[in-house]
Amino acid sequence: MRNTKIERKTNETQITIELELDGSGKHSIATGVGFLDHMLTHIAVHGLFDLNVQAAGDLHIDVHHTVEDVALVLGAAFDQALGDRKGIVRMASFYVPMDETLAFAAVDLSGRPYCVVEAEWGQAPVGGIPTSLFPHFLESFAVTSRSNLHARVLYGRDDHHKAEALFKALARALDAATQIDPRRTGVPSSKGTLTT
Repeated sequence: MRNTKIERKTNETQITIELELDGSGKHSIATGVGFLDHMLTHIAVHGLFDLNVQAAGDLHIDVHHTVEDVALVLGAAFDQALGDRKGIVRMASFYVPMDETLAFAAVDLSGRPYCVVEAEWGQAPVGGIPTSLFPHFLESFAVTSRSNLHARVLYGRDDHHKAEALFKALARALDAATQIDPRRTGVPSSKGTLTT
């Protein structure tokens, strides 16, 4: 069973995430941050993951803790649902065009967390989220999912399109990388192990 449920409670956020890797894109998402809900919906729909995210955070301060903590818990959910990672494809990448924007994401579910994000953003928030939080979301996700994640906006003008294309590309790359390759019986590593 490649699914999990994680609950995390701090003084700043209370988050519950349920994830099924072999899903159909069913989702129920409520974080209190509309644009974050929109991005998480893309992960579910375009990654074909069944995803339930319920979050309550200190939005009276700002959206930072909610965005960051949801990323941390979502990454941990992927890590747990992948289990020992035996038989997975492991590495995948995807380009997504959205109007004038082209974005790219590559992921390696190697067990070694690392993240590189290359994107230029405007100064204004998108849907109430400061654009500096989009790279931070991806970095936080990479750490707890124990994945190597590279994300890039090759070009574009509209920051909404840039963020949306990045999340769609991440979803498609994750969908491909988490698939089971029936030809593999062990972990996909010449070392025979996937470690941090």
